[in-house]
Amino acid sequence: MKRIILFISTFLLVLACQEKSPSRKIDSVSIQEFKMDSISIRAIQIITKNKIAYAGSNGHVGLFSDKEIDISSKLKIKYQDSIIPNFRSIAYNGNDYFALSIGNPALLYKISKDTATLVYKEIHQKIFYDSMHFFEDKLHGIAIGDPTENCASIIVTSNGGETWNKIPCTKLPVFEENEAFFAASNTNIKTIGSTVWIASGGKKARVLKSQDYGVTWQIFNTPIIQGNGPQGIYSIDFSNKNNGIIIGGDYSKPLENTANKAITKDGGETWKLVANRQNPNYKSCVQYVPNTNGKEIFAVGKTGISFSNDGGLSWKKISNESYYAIQFLDKNTAWLSGNNKIGKLILK
Repeated sequence: MKRIILFISTFLLVLACQEKSPSRKIDSVSIQEFKMDSISIRAIQIITKNKIAYAGSNGHVGLFSDKEIDISSKLKIKYQDSIIPNFRSIAYNGNDYFALSIGNPALLYKISKDTATLVYKEIHQKIFYDSMHFFEDKLHGIAIGDPTENCASIIVTSNGGETWNKIPCTKLPVFEENEAFFAASNTNIKTIGSTVWIASGGKKARVLKSQDYGVTWQIFNTPIIQGNGPQGIYSIDFSNKNNGIIIGGDYSKPLENTANKAITKDGGETWKLVANRQNPNYKSCVQYVPNTNGKEIFAVGKTGISFSNDGGLSWKKISNESYYAIQFLDKNTAWLSGNNKIGKLILK
């Protein structure tokens, strides 16, 4: 375990420039890092103030606490004693957490009291599930994956994850050839109430939206870089039902920052590029800081951690540390996940 303290003097100047609803003064950011051997963790879910669930590579899923090590638990899941699944999706329904594997076969497990139960399996050459979330009611859930036909692969539950069903293509928007999703951080899905937004990439970078738990759908174009396999939207978040942000770029050219960030003010119907050709470059995850009126945003990726306090219009890099995902507990605390590590970020 190591502690990295990062003092950000540039915040003072940026914060002083705010004209309306001045942002708070942030003097420092600290990241407490915990080593996790032989596991790449792209999906985390906060359980309590000091405990998270995680899903990672090599069949690893588990709980991690930074306060009570003895309650931390982990499983290494094997399917039929021969297949070791890699997990990049995790979701929590308030009682149990669920981990969904990438690749063929797709395996969705319910984890309860250190026991993993398979609740959904799908076999297809093209199958590749990318992310999964529960809605606020904790009964409805959704997971999305790359197309096996001419639409996204979307499975849903309405009973807290006990059973899952795939939505037929006849009820979904048609996808372009080579349009798909990215399993980068489990954050290309965002839910508020009964509404869900999903962000795509590749040939097209678009946003799918449903306001009724996935029964009916709309799809909207975005100006995010697109056209090739690694280009597109990697993460999406909303501060409320109208205001949201998407981020991504070109994974194969992570230092580029052209057309990789955009915001919406109309619930995802139209998007406007922000900070174009400016910091940050490629990022795999973007999240609003809660209770900051949509002003404070963090973005993380293999190129480091960046921060905005004006709703994404301008950014400051605060760390070179590489992380895949970030999730906020409150306005001062967030958890991070990366390659062989978990982090805890504290704002002061």
